[in-house]
Amino acid sequence: MDNLHRIRHRPRTHRLPAQVGTGGPGGRTGLSVAGCRLHGMTELRENVERYWRAAEARDWTAFAGTLAEDVVYVLPQTGERISGRERYVRFNREYPGDWHARIERVVAGPPDQVVTWVRCTVGEEETDALSFFTGDASGRISTVTDFWPEPYEPPTGREHLVERS
Repeated sequence: MDNLHRIRHRPRTHRLPAQVGTGGPGGRTGLSVAGCRLHGMTELRENVERYWRAAEARDWTAFAGTLAEDVVYVLPQTGERISGRERYVRFNREYPGDWHARIERVVAGPPDQVVTWVRCTVGEEETDALSFFTGDASGRISTVTDFWPEPYEPPTGREHLVERS
């Protein structure tokens, strides 16, 4: 793997321009964007990162701790929906294969939304997943909507304008 490939594909984190502020319960520090407190956004972002770490480690107790009791998981491409923490944890725990997930990018936006791009592997097969998270008032994950895009060949006629990886 050449260095350019490594640079292009290293995990990245994008954040809104922010200033560190003080306040909140117990004098906690938080982020402020245009004067708005973003404690909830940063809590959800950190919780989503814990979610992926726990999933990768197969730590289902920690994974469950990131979720609201009434979490809803939606797969628009297959039309599937799972409601409730216990069922969603079981869905992940029982998913077949020795799968692994690596965060490529995390984008957080106020007030309670986080998006991740995750590279998933099962054996030699690799695929990308885009996950949209919404949080509840406590910073726990209340909805997860997953998209699993499939690679495809581009249409002809633009070869002179593009580079292929």
